[in-house]
Amino acid sequence: MYIAIMKSVLALTACLVIASPSWAEDTGEIEEGITLVGEATRLIMRGIVEEMEPAMRELSGALMDLNAYHAPEVLPNGDIIIRRKVPLTVEPEAETDIEL
Repeated sequence: MYIAIMKSVLALTACLVIASPSWAEDTGEIEEGITLVGEATRLIMRGIVEEMEPAMRELSGALMDLNAYHAPEVLPNGDIIIRRKVPLTVEPEAETDIEL
C-alpha cells in the first residue's frame, strides 16, 4: 500500500512539473503550484505516518519482548534453543481426590 501511494505521489508530481510551463504565465503561478504539491505531499506523508503508527507501536512492543530471552544456542544435534532470562513459574496442578 505504501508503495502504491508513493507511486501516485511521484506520478502527480511529475505531471505537475511537466504541465507547469504550459499553464503558468508567470513565476507566481509556478511557485503556487510547487507550494500546493509540497502541501499535498506533506498531507499524504502525515496520513501514512498516522496509518503506520499502530503497527510501529506493536513492533516496538515485540522488540521489547526480545529482551526477555538469551541469545539462541545451537546444540550439536542441530537443535536451536532460545532460553528465557527469567524462567516461567509453573503452577502445580490442583490435586483432585478421586474415589473409586
